Amino acid sequence: MEWRAAFQRARSFWGTLSDEQFLAWEAAGQSRRTQSLLGRSGPISGYLVAVSVNTHLARVGLPMVTTPPPIPVFPSNPVTGLVVTNIAGNVSLQLQLSGKPGQYVLVFGTRPQNPGVTYVDHYPFLGVLPEEAGETADINTLYAARFGVPPAGKRVFIRTVQQINGWQDRPQTFSARVPPA
Repeated sequence: MEWRAAFQRARSFWGTLSDEQFLAWEAAGQSRRTQSLLGRSGPISGYLVAVSVNTHLARVGLPMVTTPPPIPVFPSNPVTGLVVTNIAGNVSLQLQLSGKPGQYVLVFGTRPQNPGVTYVDHYPFLGVLPEEAGETADINTLYAARFGVPPAGKRVFIRTVQQINGWQDRPQTFSARVPPA
């Protein structure tokens, strides 16, 4: 629901822009290409770029922008793995980090899956990676708020995406099975 609300706000915001701002977004769209399909790709419309960037900003509580921010060069995603432990029934979900997260690392997850599942295509937004993370980031609260505590034997999928000024990097996906207590 939050994603849809942010998307709707970004779509409405598009209608408030000036002609110069429309042109700036169109120019930004010309520098971006759609993913290749059967060897073909093309530029993205300014509308799609503006709505995408502003939806991403709104999702993390930032104000929308009237002109496109510069396209960032993303550092490598600091999330390197998912570790799930179960000590006496206390399940813990920890993301391993190789360094300090950049501006924002968005965390998405799936409901607990059967252990043989290897692919999931729907990842609801759980929240932003906690800033106080050191070598690991505790995502128990983010996960449990959406799906509860995953039971032993189930598989958990987590996807992380870096976001800088509304632009997003390619996602990274990790999964781990909840061990028995």
